[in-house]
Amino acid sequence: MAKGAPLTRDYFAEMYVAGILADNNWNVYFPRRDKGFDFIITKEVEGKTIIRPVQVKGKYPEKTKTDKQTYGYRGRLTAVHKNMILAIPFFSTTGIGKSPLFTAFMPFEKIVKMPKQYRCEPAVFKDGNPIPRRDFRKYFDLDGIKLLEKEEN
Repeated sequence: MAKGAPLTRDYFAEMYVAGILADNNWNVYFPRRDKGFDFIITKEVEGKTIIRPVQVKGKYPEKTKTDKQTYGYRGRLTAVHKNMILAIPFFSTTGIGKSPLFTAFMPFEKIVKMPKQYRCEPAVFKDGNPIPRRDFRKYFDLDGIKLLEKEEN
């Protein structure tokens, strides 16, 4: 890492997610000002245009992270929408300078609203690495991207 570079690579995570979506024929639109969603994606499927607002929240565990039964994002979302996707790229404990191990594409109905924050934890953390939880595997990587094409996730 370059001197003074941040330890987390939020912008890298956004560009990575946008890139893999574009690789799968989604159109990616970036806002002029970031006041909510990181970007908007569209795709024509069976004559209908699917539109999904996207927020990206990268997970960058430190080497000292302990095992967790649930692992993912907990915190504020600057904007929410019923058709939005919360994309969570999961990095390993040695993830600086590397691509994510995998990415979850979570539909809004899988994001839990808590009193002061949101929670979406589709993985576990065990032995130094994130692992997709069994009931959420369909939302990861290419399977998750294919689910985005459904009018209702």
